[in-house]
Amino acid sequence: MIPELLGENGRLHPHWETFFQSYSQLGDEEIALRNEDMMRLLTENGVTYNIYGDPSGLNRPWNLDIIPFLISKHEWPAIESGLLQRAELLNLILKDIYGERRLIRNGILPAELIYNHAGFLRQCAGIHLPGKHHLIMYSADLARSRDGRIWVVNDRTQAPSGSGYALENRTAMTRVLPELFNGLEVRHLSPYFNALRNGLHEIAPHQRLNPRIVILTPGSSNETYFEHSYLSSYLGFTLVQGNDLVVKDSHVWLKTMGGLERVDVILRRVDDIYCDPLELKEDSQLGIPGLLQAVRSGHVSIANPIGSSVLENPGLMPFLQSIARWFLSEDLRIPTIASWWCGQPKELDYVLAHLPTLVIKKINRNPTGTSSVDGASLSHRELSEWKQRIRSNPSLYVGQEKVDISSTPSLIDGKIESRKVLFRSFLVSNKEGYVAMTGGLCRTSSKEGNFIISNQSGGISKDAWILSPEPGRVVNVLKETTERPVAGDNDMLPSHAAENLFWTGRYTERVLGNARFLRTVMQFVVEGRTERSLLTALTKYSYTYPGFAGEGSEDRFAHPWVELKEVLLNEKRTGSLKYNFLQFNRAIHEVREHWSTDTWRVLRVMEEEFRQNIPLTHQGHIRMLHTLDNLITFVVAFIGLTRESISREQEWILLDLGRKIEQSLLLITMLRVTLTGRYSDQVEYNLQQSVLMSHESLVNYRYKYRMPINNELVLDLMLFDPNNPRSLTYQVDRLKTYLHLLPRVHAGHVQTEYERLILEADTLLQQTDRRELAQADENLYEYRKLDDLLSRMYTLLSAIPDVISKTYFKHELTSIIDK
Repeated sequence: MIPELLGENGRLHPHWETFFQSYSQLGDEEIALRNEDMMRLLTENGVTYNIYGDPSGLNRPWNLDIIPFLISKHEWPAIESGLLQRAELLNLILKDIYGERRLIRNGILPAELIYNHAGFLRQCAGIHLPGKHHLIMYSADLARSRDGRIWVVNDRTQAPSGSGYALENRTAMTRVLPELFNGLEVRHLSPYFNALRNGLHEIAPHQRLNPRIVILTPGSSNETYFEHSYLSSYLGFTLVQGNDLVVKDSHVWLKTMGGLERVDVILRRVDDIYCDPLELKEDSQLGIPGLLQAVRSGHVSIANPIGSSVLENPGLMPFLQSIARWFLSEDLRIPTIASWWCGQPKELDYVLAHLPTLVIKKINRNPTGTSSVDGASLSHRELSEWKQRIRSNPSLYVGQEKVDISSTPSLIDGKIESRKVLFRSFLVSNKEGYVAMTGGLCRTSSKEGNFIISNQSGGISKDAWILSPEPGRVVNVLKETTERPVAGDNDMLPSHAAENLFWTGRYTERVLGNARFLRTVMQFVVEGRTERSLLTALTKYSYTYPGFAGEGSEDRFAHPWVELKEVLLNEKRTGSLKYNFLQFNRAIHEVREHWSTDTWRVLRVMEEEFRQNIPLTHQGHIRMLHTLDNLITFVVAFIGLTRESISREQEWILLDLGRKIEQSLLLITMLRVTLTGRYSDQVEYNLQQSVLMSHESLVNYRYKYRMPINNELVLDLMLFDPNNPRSLTYQVDRLKTYLHLLPRVHAGHVQTEYERLILEADTLLQQTDRRELAQADENLYEYRKLDDLLSRMYTLLSAIPDVISKTYFKHELTSIIDK
């Protein structure tokens, strides 16, 4: 039995007894099934956390232990009180460091400790922020020692992460294991997020009603990007990257499809130093040039303010008790772990003498992993190296006492085992002070007995349950003024999101088109109809050169399956199906807040299809065809789900506009590589049949014409039939509609360049003599007029994306929407 579960009488604490009664009633077999359901749900919801250097990459699944961490109603009031005090104290320290600096002038804080820390930014000195608090959000990592005392292990003030994961954990637990909540009064998490909305509104400059609030993310490659997207959807704030924002006239503006919209509050998830390349890290691609000047001018507020990472300095911990007495005339309600800053001679000597019994930390965090080293894990040689390192620059190191962290029950491989645990709490500024989340995010050690606990080292998450009745006082939900425009009237899509939706549409069709043509070619080869012209067409269509169209093609014609497998599964081969799928997947993750849960489920299954190792055998050939069948089905399901779930506003216009552009260009390319050359009647018949099969139009052809396949009718169906959703005429007609619906970034009704291009393409199609296209030029052995038409259409239609990009994605907008 885990000792922490037992009371003084040697029996289970009442709350754990209640929990395990519910747990045992489910039974081991049902628990195992529910645990599988939990993992499946988190995977399908796209919940990920990247561990640097992990082979699973950016899509490493989030691990959640189904046994929660319980905090009783007797423990929570003292913990909450201590957290509220600590948040107020750190807020006062932050104000002082960048303000009057009385702590340094009065000798309470050593100047070297602050000025040597990478988080202290001189550029932020003297900046005044609106509102009572400068520290808007605060997070603390807490640990319980075996004697039951609570300790603060780490303070997180720069861009505290984890609240979104805590919410997702609670949502998953409630959905998969509702029985475990029986008999326990588990506090809700929603008051914290209501307080977060209120707190961000309160710091808006000039007390603007309904301020524009954005969440600034480094992008989809960041390890916690899931959380950024999740909070954006949950809170209703726009998710942006640095290149979505621009500073003009000391204001921050959001680049949108319709112009510039003023930004009032930025909830940032970008580290301090990267926020402004003009004044901070000059090579940063994540920030906004001139952002600090906009903050100084009082036209934008940032949570947390740039420079707040100075509070994450573990060297502050030994001084917090005296600072609390100086500022608050109080002792710390939650003590910090005993710490010794090596910048002081006496403390340095103590650390060096007791190194094997301490945890050594650098005062500056390592952004790509843990900055802690357990002295007990070091060899004699490593201890000597660390002592020399500390002596050479002592002010950069802190020694901390090793607290014997208590353990908690965890479900590991179907068995309940003991794991050490850290509890991360979250607080946010509100008019009345700070509001603490009645819950949190727990992380347990990846292996039994591990002292270092972090997500980066492979820790497993837990839901944290605060067990007490809901209080009478609740945080009021902010009531927005009725003056705010109705969504869709003036809310413009950010340019970065618009661009990725557009490319999601394009890559959707690129994957689907290539999969269908590759399947058609494979079917011909399996049936023994290995046409060189068809294999060559595949290479030209997919741009997988040299393939069947370049040097070495004779060997590939002799053994086509080697090349066909490459075109399907080689992710490093430009133009291959897997290569295009990865591009599609990246674009989707850039705008992940737009996709439904069902959509994510389909995407996860698509990813699994590309993880197969298929041999070059007859059975392997069949498996490749089966993989293509599944992939095509899933892509069509993705298209159907987006059609059902995305509202018919700018998101849908950009997504389907990208699809129609790509459909048009792929169809033109297909017809050029298959139908413009002159071959024998049988070869031409096979090529015409492959076109119809690849566009799911063979049934339509037979139903409409009731005649054998011939060139003139195939062209009529695929180029000119307005009722065929795969025809070029149909695509051009839809493009005209979507392009007309794009917002006007300049006043007036002057015809835009993309409207001119689509009108010219439409006119060209309408004025074409259809019969002439099917007539071959006997001297050149090709259908010259067909090739000329397709070439001109490709030139016109391929120019439209460039114009759209310059107009809406990459431009410097001059029009301003000041809401």
